[in-house]
Amino acid sequence: MEHIDHIGIAVANLEAAVDTYESLLDRECYKRETVQDQKLETAFFKTGESKVELLGATSPDSVIAKYVEKKGEGMHHVAFEVEDINAELDRLRTEGFTVLTDEPKQGADNKLVAFVHPKDNHGVLVELCQTIKD
Repeated sequence: MEHIDHIGIAVANLEAAVDTYESLLDRECYKRETVQDQKLETAFFKTGESKVELLGATSPDSVIAKYVEKKGEGMHHVAFEVEDINAELDRLRTEGFTVLTDEPKQGADNKLVAFVHPKDNHGVLVELCQTIKD
């Protein structure tokens, strides 16, 4: 794994969270994006080499809405950038990790993404992401 790409934070109200993080980090959100198939909207902040990604639900039946309802707002996942997501998923499966999707999916920020179950990572949902080359 190359480096921490971002930390994902699930929020109940994306607009309010963007205002909070603009004040907290003393910088503006540089990018917002909707991921239709996941029923969420994201807002990104640069923090050195890594980013903070705020995740807001666009539908009450989305994974993020259910997460916030069950656990409240807070850290949702840690994302690690990888060079070859399919090779890394194969390696993790061989090591006994539970990968939550068969194939990587299109995520926000021009990335392919896949998740590793938190039960295998001491309670932390891990996202693997690979930048899509144009």
